[in-house]
Amino acid sequence: MQVSEFILNRPDQIVSRLSRGERVLGVDLGTKTIGLAISDPALQIASPIKMITRSKLKIDVKEIKNIICEHAIGALIVGLPLNMNGTKSARSQATKDWTEALLKLVDISVCFWDERLSTAAVEREMLKADLSRQRRAKKIDSAAAAYILQGALDFIQRQTAKENM
Repeated sequence: MQVSEFILNRPDQIVSRLSRGERVLGVDLGTKTIGLAISDPALQIASPIKMITRSKLKIDVKEIKNIICEHAIGALIVGLPLNMNGTKSARSQATKDWTEALLKLVDISVCFWDERLSTAAVEREMLKADLSRQRRAKKIDSAAAAYILQGALDFIQRQTAKENM
């Protein structure tokens, strides 16, 4: 299969590609780190799990593959950094390029999800919770991945509800 066959247009298309009990991995790709979050098997709740310090792709992929195996991951939701007006940015293209390179090494379905303001929203909540700067720095990337993944899971739930009406 070609890389493009693994890239889906909408998160609800992931559901038909998952095997029973498989989860979805949320990815917040930064320039220095990769935040990761997982869904529950019912695809309703996103939970932050880990932050990876970015390295060479092959090293990052090894760690991501371990998480895919360990947590029965069947698909990825990758945050897409769009400009505030919804247009693609240089970071959007870099994210797509990274994802396509990943798909050459891992056979898994992927859907991009708008990540605008995800880190800002998560940081606001962390400030409300009175987390120290040091604790925020350790948790913000995986929390942003959970925020992105939760948005996609909520979309899946809304689409599923519409289809069942």
